[in-house]
Amino acid sequence: MARWQPHAPERLVTAALELFEERGYENTTVIEIAERAGLTKSTFFRHFPDKREVLFGGDTLAGLLADRIADGPAAAGPLEAVAHALEALGRETFTAERREFSARRGAVIAANPELREREALKGLGLTAAMAEALGRRGVPDPAARVGAQLGALVLTLAYERWSEPGGDTDFGAAARQALREVQAATAAS
Repeated sequence: MARWQPHAPERLVTAALELFEERGYENTTVIEIAERAGLTKSTFFRHFPDKREVLFGGDTLAGLLADRIADGPAAAGPLEAVAHALEALGRETFTAERREFSARRGAVIAANPELREREALKGLGLTAAMAEALGRRGVPDPAARVGAQLGALVLTLAYERWSEPGGDTDFGAAARQALREVQAATAAS
């Protein structure tokens, strides 16, 4: 086997998802994932600390979200800056090509308590990243935290709608719709 294998992380993620679907998360080992991907166990651990992380992509999404909030229009308020970031994520990450994978990933996560826990922790990390990014934009606390919490709700609603199997919803449009709904709900309170 060659020392360097192209696209190793993507291959490992694909192999892991297939095995988790076929055998279940608990019944799949790192060695099996690496073998399915045509790689070694050490290659797996160069990219992921454990088999749970193979479905979560580290802090990549949090970094992208924070960067896109920072890139938002200077005059944008907290929720508008978050909406700008979510629209960018739709163009860069939550594309039509990733929808099927995301739906499959969601089904695997829903079937396993350990993965649901990790998904919840990732959500908290995304919320914290949004709050920090809003703070760097000059949004004072607690407005930055409230904006981040509402942004996390918008992200969750948009992701659920976008990742529906067989759906064709654009993530950016779903995020804008979710934002309108959240704003209407908070105005009615």
